[in-house]
Amino acid sequence: MLQSQQPPLNVNSVKPADVAVLASIGLHMHSTGLSTVVSKLQELMSMYNPALIDTYLEEADMTGASTLVEQAEEASLHLQNNQHSWKLVLLFVQVDQFCARDQQEVEAVIRSVRGEVDAALQLLHAQLKRTLVSVALWDGESYTFQRKLCPGLEENQGGEVRLLKAMLTHALQASLYELMTERNWDREDFSVIVQDRPLVRHLASANSGKSQASHETDKLMVQLWTNLLQPASDEQNTDDNGNIITLQCPTMDRPFLRTEGNSPTNDSSNTSPLTSPDMGTTMHCEDIGPSVSTPNSVHELRPGDIRVVAAVGDSLTAGNGIAASPTNVLDVLTQYRGLSWSVGGDENLTTVTTLPNILKHFNANVTGFSVGRGKQSTPQAFLNQAVAGAKSKDVPSQVRTLVARMKNDSSINFKSDWKVITLFVGGNDICDYCYNSLFFSVENYVKNVRDSLDYLHKEVPRALVNLIEPLDIIPLRKMHVDASLKCPTWLVNFLCPCVILPKPTSTSLEKLENLNRQYQLMLNELVESNRYDTRPDFTVVIQPFFREIMVPILPDGRPDRSYFSADCFHLSQKAHTQMARSLWNNMVAIKLTISSIMCTFECILQFDCIQNGFTTPILKYLNIVPLDLFFQLEPLGNKTSFQDFRKDIQLKCPSKTSPFIRTYRNSNYTYAAPPPTPAPNTNWGSDFSCVDLAPSPSVPTSVHKLRPADIKVVAAVGDSTTAGTGAKAKNLLELSREYKGVSWSIGGDRTLDTVTTLPNILRKFNSALKGFSKGQGSRQKGFNMATTGAKTSDIQAQIQVLIKAMREHKEVNFDEDWKLLTIFVGVKDLCQYCTDQNNLSPSNYSHNLMLALDELYQEVPRLLVNLVGIMQMDTIKQVKKNTLGCSLLQRTICPCVINPTENSPEIKEIKQINLEYQAEIHNLISGSRYDGKEDFAVVLQPFLHNFFIPNIGEGEVDTTLFSVDCFQISERTHAEMAIGLWNNMLEPVGRKQAYNNFTYDRSKIHCPTEASPFIFTKVNSASRPTWTTTTTSPKSTATGFVPLCATPQPLWLPIVVGVVSLLVGITSAWFVCSFILAKRTKTECPVELRAVAL
Repeated sequence: MLQSQQPPLNVNSVKPADVAVLASIGLHMHSTGLSTVVSKLQELMSMYNPALIDTYLEEADMTGASTLVEQAEEASLHLQNNQHSWKLVLLFVQVDQFCARDQQEVEAVIRSVRGEVDAALQLLHAQLKRTLVSVALWDGESYTFQRKLCPGLEENQGGEVRLLKAMLTHALQASLYELMTERNWDREDFSVIVQDRPLVRHLASANSGKSQASHETDKLMVQLWTNLLQPASDEQNTDDNGNIITLQCPTMDRPFLRTEGNSPTNDSSNTSPLTSPDMGTTMHCEDIGPSVSTPNSVHELRPGDIRVVAAVGDSLTAGNGIAASPTNVLDVLTQYRGLSWSVGGDENLTTVTTLPNILKHFNANVTGFSVGRGKQSTPQAFLNQAVAGAKSKDVPSQVRTLVARMKNDSSINFKSDWKVITLFVGGNDICDYCYNSLFFSVENYVKNVRDSLDYLHKEVPRALVNLIEPLDIIPLRKMHVDASLKCPTWLVNFLCPCVILPKPTSTSLEKLENLNRQYQLMLNELVESNRYDTRPDFTVVIQPFFREIMVPILPDGRPDRSYFSADCFHLSQKAHTQMARSLWNNMVAIKLTISSIMCTFECILQFDCIQNGFTTPILKYLNIVPLDLFFQLEPLGNKTSFQDFRKDIQLKCPSKTSPFIRTYRNSNYTYAAPPPTPAPNTNWGSDFSCVDLAPSPSVPTSVHKLRPADIKVVAAVGDSTTAGTGAKAKNLLELSREYKGVSWSIGGDRTLDTVTTLPNILRKFNSALKGFSKGQGSRQKGFNMATTGAKTSDIQAQIQVLIKAMREHKEVNFDEDWKLLTIFVGVKDLCQYCTDQNNLSPSNYSHNLMLALDELYQEVPRLLVNLVGIMQMDTIKQVKKNTLGCSLLQRTICPCVINPTENSPEIKEIKQINLEYQAEIHNLISGSRYDGKEDFAVVLQPFLHNFFIPNIGEGEVDTTLFSVDCFQISERTHAEMAIGLWNNMLEPVGRKQAYNNFTYDRSKIHCPTEASPFIFTKVNSASRPTWTTTTTSPKSTATGFVPLCATPQPLWLPIVVGVVSLLVGITSAWFVCSFILAKRTKTECPVELRAVAL
C-alpha cells in the first residue's frame, strides 16, 4: 500500500505507509513478551515505510519503572522534533501488573488505571500534533511474574482466578472506551482509539517452550496489527491448529489506520436490557406430605422426606452472573448462590424457582441451601460448595469439604436426615480439551466423577445423588456468530477457546462434539454399573435433561440473549429457572417399561395426566396413533433429555400411585448387564485416509522439500526398543526374541491394515520402499541395525555398519536415493547410570550422539534423520503386575530407575539426569552444526518427551502396553510410537506435540496437506508460522511472512536504506564514544547496542 501522494491533513486518512514515527508507552523491564510483539510490529510496518523511526528501541531505558504519565511526558518531549510527521503512539495498559483478588479490588484497579490513562492522554493531546494514539490492553507476560506481584493468587490458581482476570480485562476495556467517548480527544490532527480486543496470551501457552512462545507472540503481533487497521468486511480466522495465521492487509476501500472517525467502535453498552419476567413458579401438587415414618430405603423417598440439599460443581452452580445486567460484565464475578438452580434458596417458589424452593413446598424445614451472594467459603454458601471455573479434577476436594460441613453442622443430623446432592461438572473440561486432550480425556473425566461419587457412597448415609449429564455445550456458539447481539466474544474465546474458536465444519469441532457425547455416555455407563446401589439408603440417578439443548430464538431469528448473563456464556436467572424446573421433572419422571403401561383396557381408557403427563384420556389418541406405536413413545428408562429454554415447563407432581423420587428400583428399571470382556486385540493396524500420495514432480535436491513419497530407503539404529525385543512375547522364553518386523520405526511385516509401523505408513506413499525389517531375528533385518542392550556409545559402530550395508546394497542408489534414518537410544544409559556415572553422564550421552551424527553428516548424502528424544523413565515404575517377569526382571533390567523408592534422593537424582539427557539432545540439535548441507537434516521428534501411561482402572496402568517383563514394549506400543513419530514428522519444528497419546484409535494417522506437503525440518518450519495474507478477495492467499499487498516501494530500497542506516548508526556511535572518551578517558562508552530477537 503506497504512501499518500501528499501527507494527509486529517487523522482519519492516515495510511500505514504515512506513519513516520512509531512510539510505545507502557512497557516496563519485565515486558519481554510485549517488547517482542512491538519489535515484530515495527518490522512489519517498516515494509510500508523503510524510514520508520521506532522510538521504543531508541528510548528503551526510559521504560524501566516509570508511570504512564511519566512515559507520556518523555515521549512528548522526544517527538517534538517530528511535529510535521505522522506519529503512531501505542499506549499499553498491562493487566498483569495489577493485583486484584476479588471484585472490590478489581473496581479499585479500574478507577486507578482509568485516572492514569486519562492523565497520559490529556498530556499527549496537549503537546502532540499529527498523532494517532492506539490504546491496547496487554495480558501476555509470564504468570510467574504476576504471582510475584500478587502472591495471594498463588494459593488459588485455576478457573476462578482465570475468570477474575478475564473480567478485569473486560471491565478495563469497557471503562477505557467510556473514558474515550466522554473526553472526545479527536481533532483533525489527533485521535485516540481503544482497540476492540485486548492482547491476551492463552493460559495453555504460559508454560510452553520457546518455539511455542514465539508462535504465540507472532499471533499477538498479528492481532495488534489487525486492531490498528480499519475492520475488514470478512473476518479471517486461523486454521484448526493455528499453524496458518492470516495477516490482514489494507485494501482499496479500507486503506487507513483505524480511528473513531473512519471506523466507529461498536458500543456494546447499548445492548438491549434483559427482560425480567416473573421467575417464580406455581405448583398445584396436592399430595405433599412426607412418609408416615422416616423411610429406610432411598427407593421409598418422598419429596417431603428430604431434609438436606447440597451441590458441587462449577460456576453454573456457584451462580456467577445470574442477576447481572446485560451491560455489567464485571458483575459476572458475583456469585448469586441464592438464585442457583439446584441449591439456591432465596425468597420462595412464588418469586425464585430453584430445587430447594420446590422442595420447601413439600417440607418447610429443608436446610443446606445457599442464600445471597458470596464464595463457597462464606457462611451463606452453606452446602453449595461449587467453585467458579472448576473442572472435574476439582470435584473430589469439593465433596470432601461438603461432607465435612454436613458432619459439623449442628442443624443437620448426619446419620438420619435424608439428603439430595446435585453434582454437575464438565463444561470447563470441554472448554480446554483442545489444549490438553490427555488431561481432559473421557477416561480422566469419568475417573474424577467416579472418585467423587465413591467418596459420597462411602461417607454419606441416606443420600440420593443427582448426577447431571454435562450440558450440550456446542449450541452456545450461536451466541457468538451474530454481531448484532454485541456479545463479548473475545472474552468467551479466553474462557472457552476450544468451543468458540473452531470453524463450523472443522475436525476440531467434530472431535469436541464427540467428546461432549462421550462424557455423557460414560457417566451413564458408570451409573449403570450398579456401583452405587450396594445398600438401600444410597443411590445415584442420572438426570439427562441437558443432553441436548436448544438455544432460544427471538421472532427475528436471532438467539435470545435474555437467557444469558452479560458475558453471553454464563446463564441468567431466566435460564436457571428453566433448569430448576427440568431437574425437578427429571427427578419425578417415571422410568417406564412397556409392561408398566400394559394395563387393562378399562385402565387405558381412563389413563390420565398423573401417569403420563397427558391432559386428555388416551382414547383420544388411539384414532391418531396405532396402539403399538403409542407404547413406543415412552422407551425404557424414559426421562426428558432435551432442554428447550423456550418451552413453558410445568412442574410435575408426585401421585398417590407414584409418590417417590424416581430411582432405578421404583421405576421397574433394570440396569444393563455388564458388557462381556472383549477378546484381546491382536490387530494393531491403522486406517489410512491420505489423498495426496504423489512424489515431487522431480527428485528434490533439498531435504527441506522432501515429500513422504520421495523417500526410497528407511533405516534405524538404537536399542531393544528398535530391535523389537519381546514385542510379541507371550511368555518369558519368548522375551529375548527380536520381533524386528513390528518395530515401530523400521518394521515392515504385513501391511498397515494390521501392523502399524513407520515403513508401513511410508509404503502407502511409495510401495517400492527399501530397508525395512521383517519377521524375527537378523535374517530379514534390512537396515535395522539396532541391538538389544545398546547404549549411546554403541551407536557410532551401528552407523558404520549401516553405511557399509547401504553402500553395498544392489537396489539402493547410495548417492541419489533419499534416505530416512531413525535414532532412538538412551534407555540403557539411564537404567545403568547409577553404576557408571562418569561414562553415562548427560554430556557423554550428547557427545556419543554427536559423533554418530557427525559421521552421517560427512558420509551419507540425501539423508533425513529422525532423532527421537528419550522419555521420562520414572513413569515405568507405575507398571506393576503380580508375575515373576514383572517383579524380578524389571528391577534387573533397569535398577537405577526401578529400585529407588519414591521421594528418595536417588529417584530425584535420576529424574534430574533424565531431564538433562533431554536437554542435552535438544541443545545438540538446536544449533547450526548440521545445517551446512542442503541434502542433510536432523530433526528432533519429541512425542515421548512427556510420557504418559494410560490407566484402565483406579491407580492401575494399562499393562498391555508392555511385554511380559513390564519393561520392554508390546506390539501395541510399537504401533502407538509409529503413529506418534509419523505425526511429529508432519508438525513444524517448535510446534510438535511433546507428549504421547497411547489410546487405541485406528484413525490417528495425520496426512500431509496441500499447504504443507513436505516433511518438516527446521528450515521449512522457519522461526515463524506459515503466514497467509488476505486482501479484498478471501480466495487470494499466499504463504510466506511478507504480506502480498501492493508493494509500497522497490524491493531494493529497504536493503539500501538498511545498509545506509547501519553505517550511519556505526558512525554516530563512534563519534559519540570518541567525544565522551576525549572528555572522560577513564569511563566506558555509554552507548549500549541492543539486539532484538525477531
